[in-house]
Amino acid sequence: MLEVRNISFSWGRTRLLDDVSFAVAPGEVAVIAGANGAGKTSLMKVMAGLCMPSGGTVAADGVDIFANPLRYRRMMGYLPENAPADPDMTVRAYLRYRANLRGEMSKKIRHRVAEAIDLCGLDEHAGEFIGSLSFGLRKRVALADALLLRPRFLLLDDLLAGLDPVTREMFGRILAAISSIAAVVVSGHEIDELARWATKFYVIKEGRALGAKTASGAKMLLGLAPPRAEGGAS
Repeated sequence: MLEVRNISFSWGRTRLLDDVSFAVAPGEVAVIAGANGAGKTSLMKVMAGLCMPSGGTVAADGVDIFANPLRYRRMMGYLPENAPADPDMTVRAYLRYRANLRGEMSKKIRHRVAEAIDLCGLDEHAGEFIGSLSFGLRKRVALADALLLRPRFLLLDDLLAGLDPVTREMFGRILAAISSIAAVVVSGHEIDELARWATKFYVIKEGRALGAKTASGAKMLLGLAPPRAEGGAS
């Protein structure tokens, strides 16, 4: 269980997040939506331990991000909005390097890398240099990196941005597979597409996380759809 507890975060004098709380369990895919600049990426960075909030905390299976950051990060898979990767390394070499950097046991690295490559459909590209790959393939490498250590929870920032329909469909299948064993949080603007795999939505609006049960409910909170007639579910 990933628990976000009363998180507040400011950028300069601007408060982006104000007492944000929610929880995501294994088997769930929570979508974080919001207008540009609403604080989605800031929230993801706080959950990844890259930004210090002004209040609140985050815990995974009871492990607090600030009390035990190494153990917390060991449980995490994170795909940032602009995932860096060394263009002069092959896909397989890069993933081996990343698994070793994150403390995986040497005898398990080969298997972990092979598993991530297979899951992300990178078998035909494993020996290619990352700098020669298309944008979609590079994002698959970044996702494979996030999945390397079989994370207990997965943070995917702006997952579908810039991807072609075929790659989006593949990412959706991966989401469905990984969510059976991990709690998944994914941010993005593609609400209708993400709704195919999402189990819940949170809209960041005026610093708060507003929950919605459906894509149409999230779009209503964002002002992208007319309100339902009285009695309609959201």
